[in-house]
Amino acid sequence: MAGKTSTIVAVLAGAAVGAALGILFAPDEGSKTRKKIKDGATQKADELKNKIGDFTETVKSKFGYASQDIEAGLDKLVANVEDKAEEVIATLEKKLEELKNNAKASTPSAN
Repeated sequence: MAGKTSTIVAVLAGAAVGAALGILFAPDEGSKTRKKIKDGATQKADELKNKIGDFTETVKSKFGYASQDIEAGLDKLVANVEDKAEEVIATLEKKLEELKNNAKASTPSAN
């Protein structure tokens, strides 16, 4: 079961990173881009919580695990995913700033 959870988390994280990269390369202001990334990460986190809730119900009905143990483990998983999403956003924002600075530095100044 741990392998399936890891796979789900990896797929969702990959989708979030892909969406964030797509937004980064869109021609928009940095503040708008960061807002889009944050909103997208929040939306994905909400979707993940819903999917985990569905998964919890499936596991409880099939295997009869104690709901408190499952919910505690899944809450920890969601918190971990949210932390990772925030780390990815921060890294992407830094990279965007570097790219902007590099673009400015490589543009010949009009003298």
